[in-house]
Amino acid sequence: MKRTIAAVLLACTLTFSVTAARAQLSASTTTVEDDYDDSITHPLLFAAYVAYPVGFLVEWLVGRPFQYIISRPGLDRMFGYGEGGLGKSYYITDRGASQ
Repeated sequence: MKRTIAAVLLACTLTFSVTAARAQLSASTTTVEDDYDDSITHPLLFAAYVAYPVGFLVEWLVGRPFQYIISRPGLDRMFGYGEGGLGKSYYITDRGASQ
């Protein structure tokens, strides 16, 4: 019973000391995240703020459904889709040899 209490006290001490150390470290190295920095004013950065969500939507609304359709059994051979990806233009037969 004494060992269990000692182990619990040790675990609590280590847990809370790490938390206190992190709080002290973060308080001593406080920086303002919203300070103006000239490196974030590049004109292409503003274009990226617009282009990224558009590209994300195009990937999820066009690219992924298209990949799902062409990877269906029966359609995969018609579109040339293989398990190896785009780099392989051949299919593995049931015997394991390439055609």
